[in-house]
Amino acid sequence: MKGSTHLAIGTAIGTAAAIYYPFSWKHAALYVAVSAFSALSADLDGPSLLSSKLGKLSKLLHELLVWTGGLLVSAVLILYAVYGIEHREWTVISVVLLLTGFIAKEGAIRNGLVSLVGCALIYSGWTSDRYWLIGLGLFIAIAPWLRHRGLTHTVWAACAWGYIGLGLEHELQLDGVAAVATAGYMSHLIADTLTPRGVKWLYPLWSKSFKLRL
Repeated sequence: MKGSTHLAIGTAIGTAAAIYYPFSWKHAALYVAVSAFSALSADLDGPSLLSSKLGKLSKLLHELLVWTGGLLVSAVLILYAVYGIEHREWTVISVVLLLTGFIAKEGAIRNGLVSLVGCALIYSGWTSDRYWLIGLGLFIAIAPWLRHRGLTHTVWAACAWGYIGLGLEHELQLDGVAAVATAGYMSHLIADTLTPRGVKWLYPLWSKSFKLRL
């Protein structure tokens, strides 16, 4: 299912929560933001609305690696051929950059960028003793390297996300944040269950895809 559809569902859940709980504009914005983000988070295991901007950056970095490595290799060869100057360190660096540019895929670079965001959250949570933030960082750091519609699309991931939401609720002292986060995440799995591919809710214990056809 399209990311825009998941976003719309998550926004609707957050709006419903804003109406259900004592209303304030600040709380309403928090409910919608938490629910919308939760509804998109399961797709961090592949290209998604959350990582689309990083996809453009990864393409730029990929081209930068190739061109920088190529220019450095050319410079090293010219210095050696014309002036007989040999720079072993720069030779190694230039060759590594060029080969990395050729071997690394844009998707792998994007995944690395997303993981860096996760690592930053882990560090922030560790230094401030906010364990829910460490959990969020771990999820974001690991998810990009998982198979699409694998572990992030399971009941176990939904439970982990609920724990993260509970920690955020305790920090904000705002009732309903954990429920909204869990509902937003679950909405993604339920919506994907309605697609032909379905969702492996109990993976890896059971690899069967659950599908509901309307």
